[in-house]
Amino acid sequence: MMSRFGPTLGLLYAASFWGVVWYPARLLESAGLTGAWLTLISYGAAFLVFLPFVRYSANGLGRRPLGVVLLVLAAGWTNVAFVLAVLDGEVVRVVLLFYLSPVWTVLLGRWLLGEIWTRQTAITLGLGLCGALIMLWDPRISRVPLNDADMLAISAGFAFALNNVLIRRIDDLDIRCKTHLAWFGVLVVSLGFILVRSPVLPQVPAYAWWGSIGLGVGGFMLSTLAVVYGVSHMPVQRSAVIMLFELIVGAATAWWLAGEAVSLEEWAGGALILTAAMIAIFKREEIDR
Repeated sequence: MMSRFGPTLGLLYAASFWGVVWYPARLLESAGLTGAWLTLISYGAAFLVFLPFVRYSANGLGRRPLGVVLLVLAAGWTNVAFVLAVLDGEVVRVVLLFYLSPVWTVLLGRWLLGEIWTRQTAITLGLGLCGALIMLWDPRISRVPLNDADMLAISAGFAFALNNVLIRRIDDLDIRCKTHLAWFGVLVVSLGFILVRSPVLPQVPAYAWWGSIGLGVGGFMLSTLAVVYGVSHMPVQRSAVIMLFELIVGAATAWWLAGEAVSLEEWAGGALILTAAMIAIFKREEIDR
């Protein structure tokens, strides 16, 4: 029974976690733990707990040093930027802008993996970018006013796409090493944000520190492992579609817990972005066969 439903349940858990993670993150922020400190402590806990299960190869790390460095930074940025975006922005808007990542994957796949552009590629790019424009355009000032949360969400999606392409390209390391390197990247990027924005150790109650550790081990670590398990036991196409459940959870919890409403423009733009994501998912499945 578990072998049949386990991968699906794992992906649903991960999608649900990423759809609702904004809420405990905001609670911890309200206790005084800023986003960069939250990611540092949470992912630091995940990094340390998972350390005994990883075996690094000097040859594997040395064969593609630039690729490894880019993987670390891309993975670090996508996680830190996403958390900061959902702390400061509207949840649904942030998640939708993050889901431009399949569009960026199409572009990066052409540049870094030499994949051929097709009519599907053009449709994917057009739908995704038009969806973003509809969401972000302000007719009162005839331009796209991007706030900090928007920029973080878009850049997180781009970094996520780069991370995925690099994972495919770097074949000298196993998935455990790549996952551990990703968490190390979060520590590096978090420390960068802390040094620039808030280098002083925050004075917060003990439950905030323990809460961030629990979020790291029970949330970030387990959701990552659940995704690895899920995508390893089912077609990429199916797993990617299941992960879109994150948007449903995000929209429902943002409406229920934060009273956020989705505008008509965001619904329309989001529909185009998700259509582009679906096309990219099906295209990726054809390439992987």
